Amino acid sequence: MYDSICKFIAAQFPEDMARWLLGKPIPLTELKPSELSLEPIRADSLIFLQSEDLILHIEFQTQPDKAIPFRMLDYRIRGYRLYPQKEMIQVVIYLRENSSELTQQTVFELSKTRHEFDVIRLWEVPTDILLQSKGLLPFAVLGQSKNRENILRQISQQIEDIPDKREKSNLAASTSILAGLVLSKDIIQRLLKEDIMKESVIYQDIEEKGKEKGRQEGEANLIIRQLDRRFGQLSTDLLTQIRGLSVENLEDLGEALLDFKSENDLTQWLSNVLKSAE
Repeated sequence: MYDSICKFIAAQFPEDMARWLLGKPIPLTELKPSELSLEPIRADSLIFLQSEDLILHIEFQTQPDKAIPFRMLDYRIRGYRLYPQKEMIQVVIYLRENSSELTQQTVFELSKTRHEFDVIRLWEVPTDILLQSKGLLPFAVLGQSKNRENILRQISQQIEDIPDKREKSNLAASTSILAGLVLSKDIIQRLLKEDIMKESVIYQDIEEKGKEKGRQEGEANLIIRQLDRRFGQLSTDLLTQIRGLSVENLEDLGEALLDFKSENDLTQWLSNVLKSAE
């Protein structure tokens, strides 16, 4: 979720991101990951922004990942394949403080191959820098500070002064979510007004997903109770598969239950559903 929020911020405030990461407010537009390759890209944690001359590739990470260096090389090659004339600036931004050496790694090396990229550890970035642009406000609470509660208070005051209602609500909601990495829920709720956040597309999306998750869990529990009555206690593996089904699949399973004569029928049904989803 944190990665997706960061990606949303970057897409909404590309010039602020450019001013911070490139040193100048270059107008940038979003480049869809699908344009770089026919093969899948982990689109939840990264964003590509482009101008006529360059591509800015930003990768957001909550936790260290040893696959990052190779992934950066991979994306650089994909970018070069389609846009050989464009420079690509690549930045990995680590959100949560971590002492792992992986957060220090800025190079991928293989025999006769070396690729470099930039890394930003937010907890080392002075908060003054992040408080200068409204598009960076949600990141400021994760910056270098001995008093994050006070920083969140400053962010809240700056957000309050933003005239655009939708922009204000999106920034408040984004800040609230990222602040959850370093501050308690009570502090966040006290300093950020929930009524403002409710108008945010982010807040509404999270609320909708919460409702969908609640519905899915309810459907799964109902199905499991019915199966327990028919076949007894199910194995942990089967329970995990059932709880992982979508609401639509759970509804289909509810209808198919009448035709099951044994637990083997259930196992086969689940196997077919999982195969069709691949």
